Amino acid sequence: MSFGARLRARWPEHQGKVTAAGIGSLTLGLAPFYPHAHVWKQLVNIYQGTFTEPMDQLDLAMHGAPWVALAFFVARWIASAAREPAAAER
Repeated sequence: MSFGARLRARWPEHQGKVTAAGIGSLTLGLAPFYPHAHVWKQLVNIYQGTFTEPMDQLDLAMHGAPWVALAFFVARWIASAAREPAAAER
């Protein structure tokens, strides 16, 4: 079975968490949308060395949490598909 087929087979058990984290990333993770995403502003502040205010740290934590959750749930989905052949061999 190809890796893509294993990913598709494991999707139903991971769909809810990945979808919820994706929606959170696109809404809270990118808010406010104008003039640019808030999480992007905080990453630019880190790069420029102007990331000094405690409120900036809270903003990064709040707007970055959905992105971290999305990466975590997608990694778990991929890892579960990658482990499948080892479990089938037993």
